[in-house]
Amino acid sequence: MAVGVPRTPPGNDRRGNERKNAMSTTDREIRNVVLVHGAFADGSGWRGVYDNLTSRGYRVTIVQNPLTSLEDDVAATVRVLDRQDGPTILVGHSWGGTVITEAGVHPNVAGLVYVSALVPDAGETSAQQYEGFAPTPEFVIDVVQGYGYLNPDTFRAGFAADASDADAAFLRDSQVPVNMAVFSAVVTNAAWRDKPSWAVIATEDKAFDQAMLQHMAKRINAEVTNVSASHALFATQPGVVSDVIVTATRSAATGVR
Repeated sequence: MAVGVPRTPPGNDRRGNERKNAMSTTDREIRNVVLVHGAFADGSGWRGVYDNLTSRGYRVTIVQNPLTSLEDDVAATVRVLDRQDGPTILVGHSWGGTVITEAGVHPNVAGLVYVSALVPDAGETSAQQYEGFAPTPEFVIDVVQGYGYLNPDTFRAGFAADASDADAAFLRDSQVPVNMAVFSAVVTNAAWRDKPSWAVIATEDKAFDQAMLQHMAKRINAEVTNVSASHALFATQPGVVSDVIVTATRSAATGVR
C-alpha cells in the first residue's frame, strides 16, 4: 500500500517530538477539510457537516469509499488528498477511522479527527480493536457473499437511534455493503503517531462498546469531545462534529491544543 513510509511499530511512542515538528511546519490557516465515511454508509451522511463548514468558509471534500478493501478505500482518500491545495484536516467516521489512520501520513494532512471511529496502530487490524470489550447485540450484521449489511429490523436501534424516522429509513435503505475482509487487513502506517488527533465519541453508540471508544482515544492522546448520540453522529450531530473540526483546523495551524 504505497501511501507513505512505514511509521513507528507498535509499542514505540515517538508522538511528542514528532507531533511538535509536524504542527510547527503548518504555519498558515487551515481551510481544507476531507471527510471519510465508514461502513454501511456513503458520503451523503456528511451533508450537515458539509453545510456547516462551508458556511463558515471551509473548503470541504467528501470521499466516496468503495468499501471493497482497505487498500481501495485508502487509495480513494489519497486521490482526494492529492487535490488539496494545502494543509488539510482529515476526518473519519467508524471504519473511516482505519482509513484515515493509514492515509493520514499524506503530506497534506495536518491533523486527524476520529468520529466514533476505529483507531488501529501500525501492524494491527481493525478487528483486533474489539478484543476484550463487550459485544454490541443491537448492531447486527448480515453477511451475503462476503459483504456485510446492517440488519434492517435492528438498523435504527444499532446505528441511528437519534435520527428521525425518515432519516433513519434513508440511511437504512441507502447503506453500502462492506467487504468483511477489510476488518482483517493489517494497517501499515499509523498517522496519529506523528500528527495531532481529536475524537468525537457518541456516548449512546451501539456499534462499539463505550469503553473501547474511550480506550482508543486515550491511546492516541486525542482531545476528546463526548456527545449524547448514536453511532450515526456524523449525520445526526453535525454541529458538534463541525465545531471539533474547526477546533482542529485552528489548533493544528498554531501547534496549540
